[in-house]
Formats: sequence, structure tokens, C-alpha cells
Amino acid sequence: MEISSKENTQFFSNNTILPVDRSSFKSESSASKEKQSCCGGIKIFLGALSFVYFAKALSGSYLKSTITQIERRFDIPSSLVGVIDGSFEIGNLLIIILVSYFGAKLHRPRIIGAGCLIMSAGTFLIAMPQFFMGRYRYERFPSTINSTVSISPCLQDKSQTPLSALEKSQAKINAGCEKEAGSSMWIYVLLGNLLRGIGETPIQPLGITYIDDYAIEENAALYIGCVQTVAIIGPIFGFLLGSLCAKLYVDIGFVDLDSVTITHKDVQWVGAWWLGYLIAGVISVLAGIPFWFLPKHLPKPESRKDSSTSSEQSKFITEDNKDQHKSYQQQVKIAEMAKDFLPSLKNLFGNPVYILYLCASIIQFNSLIGMVTYKPKYIEQQYGQTSSKTNFVIGLINIPAVAFGIFSGGLIMKKFRISVLGAAKLSLGSSFFGYLLLLSLFAMGCENSDVAGLTVSYHGTKQMTDYEQALFSECNSGCACSKNDWDPICGENGVTYISACLAGCQASNGSGKNTVFFNCSCVGTLQSPSQSSSAVVGPCQKGNECPKMFLYFLVISVITSYTLSVGGTPGYILLLRCIKPHLKSFALGIYTLAIRVLAGIPAPVYFGVAIDTTCLKWGSKRCGGRGACRLYDASALRYVYLGLTLVLGTVSIFFSVAVLWVLRKRSSPHDETLSANGERGTCGTKSRKDNFVNSDRLIQTTYWPEKETRL
Repeated sequence: MEISSKENTQFFSNNTILPVDRSSFKSESSASKEKQSCCGGIKIFLGALSFVYFAKALSGSYLKSTITQIERRFDIPSSLVGVIDGSFEIGNLLIIILVSYFGAKLHRPRIIGAGCLIMSAGTFLIAMPQFFMGRYRYERFPSTINSTVSISPCLQDKSQTPLSALEKSQAKINAGCEKEAGSSMWIYVLLGNLLRGIGETPIQPLGITYIDDYAIEENAALYIGCVQTVAIIGPIFGFLLGSLCAKLYVDIGFVDLDSVTITHKDVQWVGAWWLGYLIAGVISVLAGIPFWFLPKHLPKPESRKDSSTSSEQSKFITEDNKDQHKSYQQQVKIAEMAKDFLPSLKNLFGNPVYILYLCASIIQFNSLIGMVTYKPKYIEQQYGQTSSKTNFVIGLINIPAVAFGIFSGGLIMKKFRISVLGAAKLSLGSSFFGYLLLLSLFAMGCENSDVAGLTVSYHGTKQMTDYEQALFSECNSGCACSKNDWDPICGENGVTYISACLAGCQASNGSGKNTVFFNCSCVGTLQSPSQSSSAVVGPCQKGNECPKMFLYFLVISVITSYTLSVGGTPGYILLLRCIKPHLKSFALGIYTLAIRVLAGIPAPVYFGVAIDTTCLKWGSKRCGGRGACRLYDASALRYVYLGLTLVLGTVSIFFSVAVLWVLRKRSSPHDETLSANGERGTCGTKSRKDNFVNSDRLIQTTYWPEKETRL
């Protein structure tokens, strides 16, 4: 238990004055017990809240890791996946204001516990489509399926295919169409994510303010930093879990894995995406249990009972409405609380620092959310990595850098006792240098894979324009091929062909993953006009320079993640210290609401729409229509993905500069004199300026009576 020097002085002083008075000893004993109870209670709550942050971060990051799996499983474009990802924020939007405003006056721990149960129910719902929809089917030519029937890939005449095989294939297609026409199972994923967002709503505004109300004020920044650090550990396990599940086939336990003819390196591969949601749901249930046994209120620390004002916080809080400083009674009716809603909202939006910081955060979170959501897809398409390896790298290398950055920000705030103005500088500096590093990633991309008819012609020339017509050439003119198929093979010449038919292959040997195609006329075109060559199942790997570029990308990405994360905790402190204490929960709720509505919901959608514009080859649904994208233009994807991220980040930096300018403008050179005289500056009036430049503490050990409202 930490006891300040001031508290020790008071303790020994009381002993000296009344050395033989038993009432004094009794008072000291009760005070000591109160301190222990306070310290123990807040640490128990801190541990429980950290576990909840871990649980919600794990399920959220696992959703990010399964973006490509969901896209392929339900055969939907990136823009629709963005809508599914944004449904989490919609769930927050539905009740965030009510929870943050009224929840502060109710039993906050139990509200958080109820939220955990709702969050777990939503997580379980996301996994349910796996148990109600049919088995996953992927595009494969009949010759690659385990069968005794020998079929030529280049079907010059359908009579080459036995009638029974064609009938069975057509029957399966018709059956699939009937099932797909009656259901869109991705809706259950959307609804589950929406329900998960509703359950997560009370955790941040009520949990953070509970710590700030009952912790020793000089430790508040460190505690918040610890909670956020543990929250970042959740994504580590989330992405590692995603990496493990991505290696397992989607229908594991339901089908014979020996009959699966694709590997996890294939773009049609879908991992066991549903398995991780079952695990995350169980963890969410366990995380909510402790909150049902925590008290509504904790004893106030002694250091916060002796004074009624915070010397630094009071310097930038308007004191024009004296009625708002009345203490709340133990029993307050809901109607009476509702009367203060509009005045409280007006007070928040009248604070220029709060508004400018809110705008900066909205733009920055647009950048960060869009970048994080599609980062696995970007790595897969840009550097030719598998989903499993991509999730493993993000979870084991990138996320720890974010955790260390957030913890470093809280530690810097505590060690150097940085003021609110210093917090604004630190937050701005981390954003500026982070986006500057991100700029270098433009030079660390890979060229497009050589895909005949898409990125190169069948004669080896680059820059294809009419992709639909370019898929057909003289070398495959005698074959009855479909341009909608996606069953890639890799020729001996290092070029990928969309299907064995379009490669002009006349024969095949083997089955399943070991199928080898022979006499491929299009493969021989690039080698010798009179020579035919062979090809194997699956696309060709990217060039030799791509692995090196991927390594450079990882290094810069880790440094960038750390740099951007350092400003996380200072930003929270800036937000908390520039508003009235009794409005902290409400202000955090409005802040969270704005982030959800203006960043969390639209960012994945328009990032997804922009990414879809770079698609070179769309898959086809079983019953017709456009499915998921099979191949992207690597260069266009790099410019769209990184360009959007950097443009939004640059705009947010301008708002951060405005925040710093307002804080500097409201500072006064007479800060020390005013602080010594006990005067308080104002942040919302023009008659007096706020004074906090020379403040040597982040949070003074003082207490405002109206800081805690009770029901």
C-alpha cells in the first residue's frame, strides 16, 4: 500500500498530540483500515477491469484476424465485410449516451458485469452460422478431385466428360443455389457483432471513471496506462488464436480432411474461423463474474478528503454555473437526473479544448481503424503471405509494440509529472513522428504476381487493360473455358494461370493437391512456340525480392506502432483534466460515441470500398453474381491503403496543433503566483485565462465534493 509523505506526517502528528488518548488510537486504526480497504478494493477492481479489457480486446482482434476468412466463407466483397465490422460500433451507438450518463449514478461494477454477459452472447452468435449452413465448397476442376475418372482440363467438347459426372456436378450446383437463395448467413455475424458492441459499451466510460474516482490521484495515470496495456495483450492472443484457427480447415470435425484438395496457402482456403469465437465467448463470461461482487462505492483515499479543489484541474474548468456544484443526495430520481442532461451537454460542447481534441481523435481513429481492419488483407495481398502467418506476425510482433508504447506513455506521465500542456505536446509529437515513419512504407511494396491475362499477357508483356478479353488467347482458343473460374495453377515458366483450361492443358496426372498438368499450350508459349510444358496446382509464389521487402515492412511497422501508441495515455489524461469532474463519465461517453459513429462505423466501409476498386479478378457465386475478390493489383492497393491512412493522419495532426495552440493561449505567466494565492483560472471565459504551464503535477491530491454523484 502506497502512503504519501503528507499522510505519514499527519499520522505521526496525531500521535504526538494525543499520545495516551484511546479515541485517537481508535481513529488512527479505523483510518488505517480505511486506507487498506480503499487500496485493496481499487486494486481488485483494477485487476477485474484489466481482465475485461483483455476479453473484449481478444474478441475484437480475433474478428480483425478473420476478416479474410469471413469474406471467403460467405463470398462477399470487402465493403460488406466493412459493414459487418462497423456493426460493433453501431451497437455502441444505440446505448452509449444512456450508459455513460445514467450509469455513472447507478451501480457501475454490476452494469459492467451485465455488459460482459451480453458481449459473450454476441460472440457466440457470430459462430452460429457454421452449425446451420452447409459445408464449404471451393472452385476445383473435376480432375483435381479424388476420382478414378480421367478428364482433360481443356474441354474442347463436353462429351469428354462422362454424363454421370456432369449430372452429379449440376445437381450439387442446383442444391447449393436453393440453399443460398433462402439465406444470407452473414447477417448472423453482423447481428452478433452488433450485440457484442452493446455489451462492451459500459466497460470504458464506467470503468475508467471508477478508477479515477477512487484511486490516489497521482496514481491515476499509471493505473489507466496499466489497464490499456493489459488491453493490448488481448489482441496478441486474439491474433495468435486467429493464426492457429486459420491453419485448421473450416469444416474440421465435419468432413474427412483427406478429401480437401486445397492448402492454407490457397486464396480459397477458409480456416476454422468459428472456433475462436466460441473460446472468446467463454472468456467474456468468466471476465464478468467478479463485477457482481464488487461494491458500488469504495472509501475515498485520505489524500482526496482534505481539500475541495484540484489546483491544476481547476485552472481550466469554468466556474460560471454555481448550481452545478451542489452535492447530490443519496437518492435521486431518474427524472431529476435527466433535467441536467442538456445543460451538461452544453457545458461539454462549450469547452474548446474538448471539442478540438474530439475532432483530432475522430480523424485519427478513422485512419487507425481503417489501417488495422485491413492490415491482414494488405499483408496477404501485398507480400503473398498466408492468413495464418499474417495473424501470427501481427500478434507476436506488432501488437506488443503497441502495448509497450501505451505503457511507456503512462510511465512518462508519472515519472516526469507532466502537466496537461505537456500531455498535449507528447500526444502531438507521437502522432507526427508516427505518420512520418508510415510514409516510408510506400517504398516497401512488391510487384504484382505474373498472372496470365490479368497482370501479364500470354506472351509476357505487362500492363493489361481489358482484363475480360485478355483472359482468352490463341493458345487456349480451342478450349471451352469460363472466364469466371478461379482454379489457379503455376506453370514451369513462373506464371500463374487462372485455370488449367485457360492454360491450355490437355492432360493431367494424379489427384487432389498432387495433381500435375501436362501439354499446357499457353505455358509453352512463353518458352518456345513449339514446346508444351507442365504446371502444378496452386498459384506461383511472389518474386525473390518480396520476402526482403516484407521484412523491412515489419521493422518500420513495429517502430510506427510504438511511436503512435506513446500518445495514447497522455491523450486520455488531457481529456479527463479539461472537463468538470462530475461530467467525466458523460464526457468519455460522448467521446466514445463520436469515435464509434464518425470513425468506427464509416472507416471500415469506405476503406473496404476503396480496396475493392483495386480488385483484378472477382470470384463468382454458385448461383451467379460477384463473390469475393481473388486477386488485387498490388501497386494500386498499396497507394489506396497507405494513402488513405496518411491523409487522414495528417488532418488529425492539424487539429492536435490547434489543441496545443488553445492551451498555450490560455496559459498565464503568473501561474505560480495565482497557484500560491489559491486562485483558480477558467477555461471557458474570456475574462481570465487558464494557468497550468508551470504546474509540476499531473493531478493534485485534492478532492471535489461534487466529483462523485450517487443514486
